[in-house]
Amino acid sequence: MTHLKYAVIGTGAIGGYYGARLQQAGCEVHFLLHSDYEQVQENGLNIDSISGDFALPEVNAYSDPAQMPPVDVVIVALKTTHNDQLLNLLPALNPNGAILSLQNGLDVEAVIAQQFEEATPTILGCLCFICANKIGPGHIRHLDYGRLLLGAYEKSNRLCPTTPLMKAIAADFERARVPIETTEDLPMARWRKLVWNVPYNGLSVVLDATTEEMMGDSGVRSLITTLMNEVVAVANTWGQQNAMQGKRELPADLIPQMLTHTEEMAAYRTSMKIDYDEGRPLEIEAILGNPIRTAQALEVSVPTMVMLYQQLSFLNAISQKLDR
Repeated sequence: MTHLKYAVIGTGAIGGYYGARLQQAGCEVHFLLHSDYEQVQENGLNIDSISGDFALPEVNAYSDPAQMPPVDVVIVALKTTHNDQLLNLLPALNPNGAILSLQNGLDVEAVIAQQFEEATPTILGCLCFICANKIGPGHIRHLDYGRLLLGAYEKSNRLCPTTPLMKAIAADFERARVPIETTEDLPMARWRKLVWNVPYNGLSVVLDATTEEMMGDSGVRSLITTLMNEVVAVANTWGQQNAMQGKRELPADLIPQMLTHTEEMAAYRTSMKIDYDEGRPLEIEAILGNPIRTAQALEVSVPTMVMLYQQLSFLNAISQKLDR
């Protein structure tokens, strides 16, 4: 059985979990690390998971991307706030290889593509529907979900049929017991995930709350619904403007489904809240700034999103001691 060779750039909760699953399934995986390098090099990765705990005592750990071998797929699991450093962190790609972004937000693949002055490699995006946190160096806790949705980036926002490489990636994840589907419409899939990410990531920081605490308050639940409706309005307007190959819009029942699923899941401290609590820069631009700028270009009013963006920008500036 032939597997692809993978590199994971950003071995945190997301990159560490999915990379570990691939290695557990027999794939050759190479992990680039920063602060956790020595710990992981000596002791490997430990995963506490609702799907079953497991440990990888030995992994291919690196602190220098120049030491990594060529691979078929580079999984980018960095925070989007570090994308300006990405070109210096990439190992060599084998012919017909791809960069696969597991990042949150809108236009993240376009930002990666813009960094290549000459030939741009194949760029894919993968949406991660997962609750997972890093609880220590090389130690990841998988709390809930885990499904992936894989699509291809196309600069003109056209639909992209599933390619043989995407099928091979999906097959590796399936062997790793990670549920995965493919989509021909990566942009609308990203809009769909933003319907959850905008309210829950943003409000978790502003309100200093978990998902369970937010869902337990009727006023906050109403605010979440308002934000979701604004994201849906922008997404569907964008879909109408880019409906080159059929109708592009989000499902009519998406918001009640997301509210119900969030009520039912375990109490969760979002990734943006963890970043804020640990003093790291917030992914404001990818998750809120880019959608708001798209809304403005489409002349769609999103006042609640704008207010949340301004609040987060204020808190982030204080946390990072930035000029305001």
